[in-house]
Amino acid sequence: MAARDDAAPFMILGGGLAGGNAAVALREHGYDGPVTIVGPEAGVPFGRPPLSKGYLRSEEALADWYVKPPDWYDGHGIERIEATAVEVDADGHTVLLDSGRTLAYQKLLLATGARNRRFELPGSELAGIHQLRTLDECDAIKSEAASARRALVIGMSFIGCEVAASLTQLGVGVTASLPQRVPLERVLGVEAGAAFAAIHREMGVELLTDDQIAGFEGSGRVEAATTVKGARVQCDLVVAGIGVEPDLPAFAGSQPTVSNGVLVDAACRASVPDVYGAGDVANHDHPLFGRVRVEHYNNAERQGRAAAGSMLGSDAPYDYLHSFWSDQYEHKLEYVGHATEWDRFVVRGSVEQLQFLGFYLQQGQLRAAMGLNRGGDPELDRDGEMATCARLVAARTRPRSDDLADEDVELSSLL
Repeated sequence: MAARDDAAPFMILGGGLAGGNAAVALREHGYDGPVTIVGPEAGVPFGRPPLSKGYLRSEEALADWYVKPPDWYDGHGIERIEATAVEVDADGHTVLLDSGRTLAYQKLLLATGARNRRFELPGSELAGIHQLRTLDECDAIKSEAASARRALVIGMSFIGCEVAASLTQLGVGVTASLPQRVPLERVLGVEAGAAFAAIHREMGVELLTDDQIAGFEGSGRVEAATTVKGARVQCDLVVAGIGVEPDLPAFAGSQPTVSNGVLVDAACRASVPDVYGAGDVANHDHPLFGRVRVEHYNNAERQGRAAAGSMLGSDAPYDYLHSFWSDQYEHKLEYVGHATEWDRFVVRGSVEQLQFLGFYLQQGQLRAAMGLNRGGDPELDRDGEMATCARLVAARTRPRSDDLADEDVELSSLL
């Protein structure tokens, strides 16, 4: 094995939110050695939420979501290279770029994020068919939405729901196709997902549920889509939100353990020396939830910073509870905790009136909670309902379902 070059930089693969926050944290922790960010997108690290919301609707400037302004990186000695890492030699501590250049590293953070799942259907090469992950993809959708009359949104998880809402707000008619019974069913369940179905239908979105797109028709540009069940959808713009998968470079020599992302321990360390992981690409051993890979803004921001601390020798576990939000029309979803499966869902409030809390329990233990139009960002309002829900999850509480459902029972009394 080649000796580690202590004059080589701390290298961050991925110029997104996790990578940008890692670079900032390295400097905040006092590290004054060389730091290099390698990523395929031009521009500085930024948060992606506005790409499906405010920026897509031309209501919000992307600069509001920069991790740091462009001149901060030069001013703090952070080198940025626009390139893609093709191969990592963990034994030799080098990275091969798509330009053919080989760079040495002292320590390496994998913050390469995720890529859109491959989308191959008959006619998918037609103009007007898009996926959304990058700024360029958002700009292309925004440009076409200005003249589009009817859009088809494929998939109704968060990207699909938010894009459907944004296009509707821009005056584009929207049909949405989803293989589930309701939007967000996989994340929120049928009962909570039904609230989002009602929200979108009320705003004029046509939902084709329990169905999938079979192919597209058009002469040069998409004009219609057909579904597996035989429906035909007229459209001149398509946005497919069919999910993402971890985006990892190849490895030569010693291989980190990979399964639905790069496996990292509680301190964000991979299974090969001097390699770390953060953000969408990291399958993290969480002290409360076990193995989780989380694709949300809040996690990327915090885990990038935690990985930086680990690169500098900290053994502190990354134990962020996890939370996320989604804005659709005037409605706001807040979520705390992490639950991929549950055996009981308890509602406080009214699903029909679109104002409720939902609690996800597994074998009696509260694993997560969501709130629709209940207010109280758990990151900002430390005395609000969602912040209290977060404390209930963190404390591994086993509250009575009747108490969770009863508006007259103070949530804080269940701690």
